[in-house]
Amino acid sequence: MLVVEDESEVRARIRGELERRYGSDYRVTCEGSALAALAKLERWRASAEPVALVLVDQWMPDLTGEEFLARAKALFPEAKRGLLVSFGAWGDRRTADVMLRAMAAGRMDYYVLKPWRRADEFFHRTITEFLHEWERSSSASPQEVALICERRSPRAHQLRDLLARNGVPHVVHDADSPEGRRLLAEAGQAGTSDPVVVLLGGGVLVNPTNADLADAYGVSTTLEGRSDFDLVVVGAGPAGLAAAVYASSEGLDTLVVERESIGGQAGSSSLIRNYLGFARGVSGAELAQRAYQQAWIFGARFLHAREVTALRTGAGRHVLALSDGSEASARAVVVASGISYRRLGIPGLDALLGTSVFYGASVSEARAHAGQQVYVVGGGNSAGQAAIHLSRYAGRVTMVVRRGSLVETMSSYLIDEIEAAGNIEVRPNAEIAACSGDGVLETITLRDTVSGHTEAVAAAAVFIQIGAEPYTAWLPPEIRRDAWGYLLTGRDLPDGSWPLERPPLMLETSLPAVFAAGDAREGSTKRVASAVGEGSVVIEQVHHLLDSARVGSYAPSRKASVGSR
Repeated sequence: MLVVEDESEVRARIRGELERRYGSDYRVTCEGSALAALAKLERWRASAEPVALVLVDQWMPDLTGEEFLARAKALFPEAKRGLLVSFGAWGDRRTADVMLRAMAAGRMDYYVLKPWRRADEFFHRTITEFLHEWERSSSASPQEVALICERRSPRAHQLRDLLARNGVPHVVHDADSPEGRRLLAEAGQAGTSDPVVVLLGGGVLVNPTNADLADAYGVSTTLEGRSDFDLVVVGAGPAGLAAAVYASSEGLDTLVVERESIGGQAGSSSLIRNYLGFARGVSGAELAQRAYQQAWIFGARFLHAREVTALRTGAGRHVLALSDGSEASARAVVVASGISYRRLGIPGLDALLGTSVFYGASVSEARAHAGQQVYVVGGGNSAGQAAIHLSRYAGRVTMVVRRGSLVETMSSYLIDEIEAAGNIEVRPNAEIAACSGDGVLETITLRDTVSGHTEAVAAAAVFIQIGAEPYTAWLPPEIRRDAWGYLLTGRDLPDGSWPLERPPLMLETSLPAVFAAGDAREGSTKRVASAVGEGSVVIEQVHHLLDSARVGSYAPSRKASVGSR
């Protein structure tokens, strides 16, 4: 921990608080000069010493806190960075402006109120949250799972992504590194080309399936004798997790089935800063894990690494076929299966998937491209978050955007942070026209969509986020969709598609007691907060249906004209 504060009395107070509380696990270093502290950071960088936390006062005589934190970020991108401020700093317009500017530019993670008494728990709350976030993201801290793999292995990428998005603390070692060779030898797998997972307790998995890996870190991948529920939620993205929390907290026997990772696409977001209640921002994986734990505490059951392959109706219940051959039934179903990123369709590009071409943010790949030139394709919020995260490690990040600017598709706080970053370039009116590489990406060809001019550039990796397709093909034809596969609900159902006398509820599909929420629903707003809202609202409608009508038989009754209500 590094503290930079020029007032000796305040510096001593901060040192005392940090050493008493954290001194057995962290070395606390305090400096009264920003330039002297910067020199220490440079020495620590040269000797590969990890830095967990940097705290600095803004109004230093030799360098402002904002300037210092910008340089600290370049030296230690994983370290948490806080601007030290006194109580009442908001009354100082200059300090308030600095905080807002530094947050917008990504130079600091948050402000830290200076402790004013011994055992100042408000101060320690901020510090411990910083340390928790650093420990989860840092490759320097001990981890529960070690993955040893060849660096350019598509399967290894899938396993890394699965661990990262499910919030499992892990470290990745190249199979050719000294530590990788040591771990492989200890596991009896020396010389293997398959990815190997070594668990903290000593267990070893060689090229495990997703379900094997999920079993290994202690989550359920089987129904364990239970098959009948009040509600089955398909998908554990923000909408599905919200539905699980509200359903289980209100007494519904709930099962959630997730085929990949808790959090869905949102789980790959490196930092969401515009979600209500998280002033410092929160990673998609952290937000998803909090919601998962909340639903689990209320009694929701989760089935991990399993896919729902079909849905059929009979005897007053819906039956869902699962990828392991088992079945689950429920009185009602919420489809929150989300979306998958649309493919670019460039010849040769998909052959490089998992080695140097990635669909989605792939937060787990950022460190592997330290100092390299990488490209992000897309102009939405997810693409912006990916570019900012990659910029912490890559030498240069170029965003390839088909539109003329980011203004129409990206939140302004992300645009501000991209503009403030020194190593992110935005290429408007551009697209990837071709690629080349033997096993890994070497060059891409960029085409200007206005002039038609093409340019071949070197590229170590491409991260693609260009829109999405709903994951709804597994549903039966009775459930009506629009031309792109998004689920139609409520008043958007076409005439003649609703089989019952009563009108459909707002989020109910054309199959009674099957609801849709989140990104897979036609007309939904593709934002985390909107998905969470739909996931909570849909449970009120499920309750209304189950409590008043008790579902009964799904046999069609006299048809109502949806569009004429």
